[in-house]
Amino acid sequence: MEKQYDFLVIGSGLGGLSYALKVAEHGKVCLISKSTLEETNTRYAQGGIAAVTYEPDSHQKHVEDTLIAGDHLCNKEVVKMVVKEGPAQVRELIHWGTKFDKESNGKYDLAREGGHSEYRILHHKDNTGEEIQRALSGQVRKHPNIELLEQHFAVDLITQHHLRKLVKRHMTDIECYGAYVLNLDSEQVIRILSKTTLLASGGAGHLYSTTTNPPIATGDGIAMVYRAKGIIENMEFVQFHPTSLYNPGETPSFLITEAMRGYGGILKNQLGEKFMNKYDKRGSLAPRDIVARAIDNEMKIHGHDFVYLDTTHIDEKALKEHFPNITEKCRSIGIDIARDMIPVVPAAHYICGGIKVDMNAQTWIKRLYAVGEVSSTGLHGANRLASNSLIEAIVYADRAAKHAVGLAPEYQFVESIPEWDDSGTAHPEEMVLITQSLKEVKQIMSNYVGIVRSDLRLERATARLEIIYRETETLYKESRVSLRICQLRNLINVGYLVIKMAQARKESRGLHFNLDYPKRMD
Repeated sequence: MEKQYDFLVIGSGLGGLSYALKVAEHGKVCLISKSTLEETNTRYAQGGIAAVTYEPDSHQKHVEDTLIAGDHLCNKEVVKMVVKEGPAQVRELIHWGTKFDKESNGKYDLAREGGHSEYRILHHKDNTGEEIQRALSGQVRKHPNIELLEQHFAVDLITQHHLRKLVKRHMTDIECYGAYVLNLDSEQVIRILSKTTLLASGGAGHLYSTTTNPPIATGDGIAMVYRAKGIIENMEFVQFHPTSLYNPGETPSFLITEAMRGYGGILKNQLGEKFMNKYDKRGSLAPRDIVARAIDNEMKIHGHDFVYLDTTHIDEKALKEHFPNITEKCRSIGIDIARDMIPVVPAAHYICGGIKVDMNAQTWIKRLYAVGEVSSTGLHGANRLASNSLIEAIVYADRAAKHAVGLAPEYQFVESIPEWDDSGTAHPEEMVLITQSLKEVKQIMSNYVGIVRSDLRLERATARLEIIYRETETLYKESRVSLRICQLRNLINVGYLVIKMAQARKESRGLHFNLDYPKRMD
């Protein structure tokens, strides 16, 4: 089965939805989601979206905060561009129906998070991502030019590597003609051809045993581009959110937003000691890489499984009004945030690297764009500043849309794409192999490639992951294509990239901390 569209969008978070709405004014769009439209990383973003709104804030202050948090590995021109163009894109979000919290005087109620020198985070209570997702999903569902395919999974990109099976011709550049997509209900793979394709498929938090990411975050876009010979970079910079709720057995981990520390929450160890000032003069409002390592160190020093976030000194009414979802979640497990300290632990949260793109979100594969966490724009450097991810996604989606619309008339559909070869015969009972391998991948990455690394740990991770890779590739070739084996395969690909890039960086910088390189080499 084959379908043709002017624009193909893979992923339904902020980047994918905003791009789809913009290009839909210029052609037919197919937007695919491997779950439902609303099940995205965007939906789980609690804190908010960073944008300069009022004085005394300024573009220059936002730029400097981003560069400092990124350990000066950011692309300064990219940072300036995102900060400058961000406010206009926030206004477009508001135009689409997103509602951000306001004060009684009508001004936006701005929050402050770690690494920010000013109050600049627009938010909706403590479920900002869910509010953005609601507004944009509603717009997409009613747009006549957008066909939504939920419960569809992109297995691989279609490039001339597939075309060469039928036509012999020399091409120096890799081009993307669409994707092979698995219908999860019918279990059939269809060919979706497009003039341009956008990847907005999110991150890879499920590389790790503990993550704040929903189950969909399995690195699919990064792995597809890697297999298609695209360029991937900076994968060693895996951000662990310092404060997820310590509730053993719950997956994904419930996020305790950084805005809670911006509102006055204080980190303490289980001895009741405020410890963050030992590690950074900014205390509990230091950037995430510093806070996560500090918590990790406190737990190791004292042999504890978690630390506390103390909000008991904050006015109860105001605290619970600002953080209603956190209040309710904690109450469900017997914690009153106005009277009890909240047990927290770091959890895998965000990949700062990904598919290398230019300032128009173009990848190094022609006709293919990438936005959001799946991409590496140069904004985040070695560590993402809190609430900079949503602003990056919408700014780059806007730039990608303008660029793709401008080039669409030059492109034609490429015919003679072969059907997907799905001749595998492995039996369903072999699913136990996939389940066990996935557990092992998560353990390898958590134990050897986590917040703190060493050369020896990385070597062991490489050796163990190589065995699982070979076993999985053999099983993949013998099996009928399925969501679970494809996700395992993608996580292995992404895990390999994280390890190899961590080994290549001979310094400790930002989110990459290697015990064998205790100080950054300038």
